[in-house]
Amino acid sequence: MRKMGLDYGERRIGIAFSDLTNTIASAYETYLRVDLDKDLQHLLNLANSNNVDEIVIGLPLNMDGSEGDRAEKTREFALKLEQITNLKTTFVDERLTSVEAEEILKNSNVKPKDYKKYIDKLSASIILQDYLNSI
Repeated sequence: MRKMGLDYGERRIGIAFSDLTNTIASAYETYLRVDLDKDLQHLLNLANSNNVDEIVIGLPLNMDGSEGDRAEKTREFALKLEQITNLKTTFVDERLTSVEAEEILKNSNVKPKDYKKYIDKLSASIILQDYLNSI
């Protein structure tokens, strides 16, 4: 069984998967959101077709560790995702993952205008890798 990592956003969702040994996270795709039902169905299909047993979601905390509106929306989305997939969702602090992802892209010689293509799925892989390193 594998883990699926998500970087949930209002316009895009970054998606990553672990390998079968749950050791390495790999970026999979940046999904452009359509509407809640289609978004949930897409993630359900991916979870089913990739033998996922747990979904790891980045929780956007404020820099002081408190939760704001974005964290609340993420928790609401995770609850709906749990209901449709019947899978456990786990939250990981995602503070600074976008900064880390941008640094990786910069060091990979990706042009800044192309960052949007990669940043969300790369952030999802960082979130998932942080979780895999902790278990």
